[in-house]
Amino acid sequence: MNTPDRYRYPAVLGYDASTNQYYVLWPDLPGCTTTGATEDEALEHAREAMSLHLWGMEVDGDEIPAPTPLHRLDLGEYVEEGEKIVAVLVEVWMPSFRERMETKAVNRTVTLPGWLDSQAKRAALNYSQILQDGIMERLKISRKVVQRKKSGAKSLV
Repeated sequence: MNTPDRYRYPAVLGYDASTNQYYVLWPDLPGCTTTGATEDEALEHAREAMSLHLWGMEVDGDEIPAPTPLHRLDLGEYVEEGEKIVAVLVEVWMPSFRERMETKAVNRTVTLPGWLDSQAKRAALNYSQILQDGIMERLKISRKVVQRKKSGAKSLV
């Protein structure tokens, strides 16, 4: 799947007086919403929320819709009585976000017999390093390949 480096989508920015929060939602990206205590905070969260939402769609192989032009948005669908809302464009740069998601450390719970855990602690073993090494060995992945991938090299040897 060929994915673009940049996405720009119109979003609705509003203020919810009952929660004293600003909110952002995307007509073209159902389920993608965020909030913030201030407009600036809501818009900052908006970039992160949209990046995460689109990255998830990319990873799942979902079709990513074309953005609706601002002049075609019907804000009346989103306004509630007494609220004021505006349309804003939210733009995200995906290469750095994808890199961050690919290299993000994740926690995994492992189960060991108590005697083995005691021996490993006495030997001051690093469980994370051993688990990484074991998985890479099982998958026949070398650290050189991973390092080349991170540096953007085209050939993996």
